[in-house]
Amino acid sequence: LMSILTLNAGSSSLKFSVFDRTASEERLRGHVDGVGADMRLFLSRAGGALQETALPEGARDHADALAAALELIAEAAGERVHAVGHRVVHGGADFAEPVILDTGIEARLRDFIPLAPLHQPHNLAGVAAARRAFPEAPQIACFDTAFHRTHPWVNDTFALPRKYFERGVRRYGFHGLSYAYLAERLTELDPEAHAGRTVIAHLGNGASMCAMKAGLSVGASMGFSALDGLPMGTRCGQLDPGVLLHLMDHDGMASSEITTLLYKQSGLLGLSGLSSDMRTLEASDDPRAAEAIDYFVFRCRRELAAMTAILEGLDAVVFAGGIGENSRNIRQRIGSGFDYLGFSVDEAANAAAKGEAARISPNGAPVRAWMIRTDEESMIARDTARTAGPFA
Repeated sequence: LMSILTLNAGSSSLKFSVFDRTASEERLRGHVDGVGADMRLFLSRAGGALQETALPEGARDHADALAAALELIAEAAGERVHAVGHRVVHGGADFAEPVILDTGIEARLRDFIPLAPLHQPHNLAGVAAARRAFPEAPQIACFDTAFHRTHPWVNDTFALPRKYFERGVRRYGFHGLSYAYLAERLTELDPEAHAGRTVIAHLGNGASMCAMKAGLSVGASMGFSALDGLPMGTRCGQLDPGVLLHLMDHDGMASSEITTLLYKQSGLLGLSGLSSDMRTLEASDDPRAAEAIDYFVFRCRRELAAMTAILEGLDAVVFAGGIGENSRNIRQRIGSGFDYLGFSVDEAANAAAKGEAARISPNGAPVRAWMIRTDEESMIARDTARTAGPFA
């Protein structure tokens, strides 16, 4: 047996999967939650129930999480890991397709760490760990920014002197692996939506929206970094740059302090003072939790309307990500008040939505609405199988 392994190392989590050599059958899936705090490892085999598995005593960081995961993977992967696919958040303007990693490419990817400090270092640490564990397998980077390289120039530039754009100061967009998977799913579930004008809302601890026309990204809410656009679990979303000048000039904050503020102390956590987790906020009766949710919904509705302008119309809306897939309340609230666009969410269909996909718009509505569970690991596996080439 030969296997494709995927690693998706995030800021506080690690996801991993083992697929057959064609990436058509998943054998093992797992994730480690609470990296750096109260770590827990969950595992399921061939679509079975998710089970919690003990981590080694004293495990506390990404290296420990990777070590535990790789031990399980080596046991489950069969005789040989043919290739390892990695989610790499930032590929800059350089990479529009998956690529086999070498030392030169990895050095270039390290240049992008300041643009994605919560993710890029862990993505690259996963590459190093997998190379040690499976030295003969090619390591393949699959980029979250690649899906958005089809943007028109006006959707990628800032109104700064052109020399900055040429140096790479531009809008990149993120969550591209999720969007690529969802675009493929739409070809099966709703071919008209795939061929038309669709807004996909990937809502979770990281949150963004993508305007997609005929299956291609033409606009995205995230920009130069993974901070822009929608508010997130701990990230601020769109912010007037004058605020940063004020914090530097009047509060004397250093760039490192501002980085911590914007990436780790803002968003739902900062607004509520309680939690970055939407589930916790929805269960709370604290008025600050309600205000944080109100702001999140408001910004999602505002961004959705902006995406319709990019698309010059709207044929479908897709909700995905941890919040988009699991919070019927958030979906209902975001979908209200858009009758002028022909978009609404049916209350009964939305409440009943479960499984891998469900249509949640009223029958006969001119704009179709969906909940679709995204699967970045499957997308990474497919890209890895294609990029790794024929088997020895």
